Amino acid sequence: MAASRIAGTSRITVEVNGTTYEREVEARRLLIHLIRDDLDLTGSHVGCDTGNCGACSVILDGTLVKSCMLLAVQVDGASIETVEGLADGELSPLQQAFSDHHALQCGYCTPGMLMSATALLRENAKPSDEEIAKGIQGNICRCTGYWNIVKAIKAASGQEVGE
Repeated sequence: MAASRIAGTSRITVEVNGTTYEREVEARRLLIHLIRDDLDLTGSHVGCDTGNCGACSVILDGTLVKSCMLLAVQVDGASIETVEGLADGELSPLQQAFSDHHALQCGYCTPGMLMSATALLRENAKPSDEEIAKGIQGNICRCTGYWNIVKAIKAASGQEVGE
């Protein structure tokens, strides 16, 4: 369904984590602000607003995207997964691996890292260290040094993790 245009706004319908939402959004509204401010799903973070840090990463129709780089009107009719959709009452295996392997410190990058890792593991169930590094390369973490994040993703894939 095409978005209806009314005085600089558009009515969109979007599915987020399995729930369908209809919203009237300004033409210039970014997807990250629709997710955080309009839908109150605050797990995805606003970091750089330039697409460099990855804190706002979500999965849009099966593809990893940075939600600060898309307008809300661009996702009309789409399906989005945010970090809130990864677990259903308990931590997902990936989230548990991040906890078990100390793959987070301040936690600011963690939602984006989790979404990037989710997209990677869906495409490659047993990635190598190099493939994991490439899979998360669009995410900046200033705290962990990345090694524990790589170990967590490898553990979540069911592979042996060296110490």
